[in-house]
Amino acid sequence: MKLARFSISNAIHWGVLSGTTLDLIDGDVYSDWELSGRRVELDTVTLLAPCTPTKAVCVGLNYYDHAREMNLSLPAEPLLFLKPSSTLAHPGGFIEYPTMSENVHFEAELAVIIKKQAKKIPAAAAYDYVLGYTCANDITARDLQLKDGQWTRGKSFDTFLPVGPWVETAVDPHTLTITLEINGALRQHSNTSNLIFKVPELIAHITQVMTLYPGDCILTGTPAGVGPLAIDDTVTVTLEGIGRLENTIIKG
Repeated sequence: MKLARFSISNAIHWGVLSGTTLDLIDGDVYSDWELSGRRVELDTVTLLAPCTPTKAVCVGLNYYDHAREMNLSLPAEPLLFLKPSSTLAHPGGFIEYPTMSENVHFEAELAVIIKKQAKKIPAAAAYDYVLGYTCANDITARDLQLKDGQWTRGKSFDTFLPVGPWVETAVDPHTLTITLEINGALRQHSNTSNLIFKVPELIAHITQVMTLYPGDCILTGTPAGVGPLAIDDTVTVTLEGIGRLENTIIKG
């Protein structure tokens, strides 16, 4: 099931995508809801990021192929960093290239959307706390990341977290082809089976450190092939069984 968040007539709604039709829902996707009986066509709405996170918890160096590409040893445990909620960007929207950076990179990722408050969750129970999965792009000012020696500034500019186009609730997160294209040219191609730490392990590890809230998202890492973006580029992340997240780079 695909859950979409969208605006129409200056109002924000959630709906279930069926073909090119959205069935509006009554209630809260993070608890109880039901179909309202109202429908709209997908091409008449503006899709929004399908989550409203208090934070995005991101995992570095979590693909075997990316570790080989970087000639780095595999991490003993997940490497965590945060993106603030102000980085959120919508599907089809713009990513701003900050004036203080000269080397902004793309990173295609599978995002996990959290359904209910989670603290100290064992891996065996992790899926009970997952609403579903979507596409994400961990935009990074690589020069600032390397200059600072820590990742906050380079990862945290406004619009540096495009997410969407919707949440898929019924997919195996560990068998999905993941790709990224720049202006139609393939730059990243892998499969989520290459994740070093799987979704249950990530949820268990993260919730030993911090509480996750409904709508928070976990970015599970990027595969090999990361590289630079330029102003006016169109960048597209595609995840098998989920959808396509497309954004355009503009001058900040």
